[in-house]
Amino acid sequence: MGKFTRVEWSHGMGLLEISSLPVLAQALKEFDDLLIRDKQALSRSASASTQARKKGGASTREPYNRTRYWQYASDRKAAFAELYQFCFTLAKPPQARNIDLETAVALWSVLLAPRYSIINDLTTFLTEKGTYRGANKDIWNMVHEFCHTVDPSLDNYEADGAWPSLLDDFVTWAKSKTNDGTEPVPAKEG
Repeated sequence: MGKFTRVEWSHGMGLLEISSLPVLAQALKEFDDLLIRDKQALSRSASASTQARKKGGASTREPYNRTRYWQYASDRKAAFAELYQFCFTLAKPPQARNIDLETAVALWSVLLAPRYSIINDLTTFLTEKGTYRGANKDIWNMVHEFCHTVDPSLDNYEADGAWPSLLDDFVTWAKSKTNDGTEPVPAKEG
C-alpha cells in the first residue's frame, strides 16, 4: 500500500511536534477516538492540565501540537471525509483507478464499522457474493454516503435512487435474508 518518504514523515512529525514513539502513540489514539470512534473531543484546558499533572509540573504545554486536532474537532464531518478520501488514494495502486475489493473491505471495516453497523452486513454480502472485484472512487464514496444516510433497517432506502448496482444488490440480499428469517437486518443504531 502507499508509501511515505522520509521528508514527508519528518514534515508531518515536525508540524505535530511529535518527538517520540509514546507521543506518536498518544496522538494516533486521540485522532482515532475523535475521527474513527466518534468519541467526545478532548477539552482544551483538561488535556493540558492532565499532562502537566502527569509530569508533576505546572506547565500547560501539550504533549504535541494539537492545532490539527482542534481543527478536526471543530468540523468532524469534514475531517472524516478528508481522512476517508485520503485512504482511497493511499490504497489505490499507482496508475490504477480501483482498489481491490479485499483492501476496500478491510478499510471499510476499520473506517466505517465503528460508526455504522450496517457495514458489517455489507462486507459479509461482498464476501459471500464474490462477484465484485474492486471499488472505484464512485463506489468508495457511495458506500460512505449509503452508511451515513440509509438507516440500518434499510427502511429509508430508495431503490430508484442513484445508488450503484452493488448497493442495490446488497439491499436485495439483506431484505431477502430478513424475509427468509435466516438473518435479521441489524436494529436501528442508537
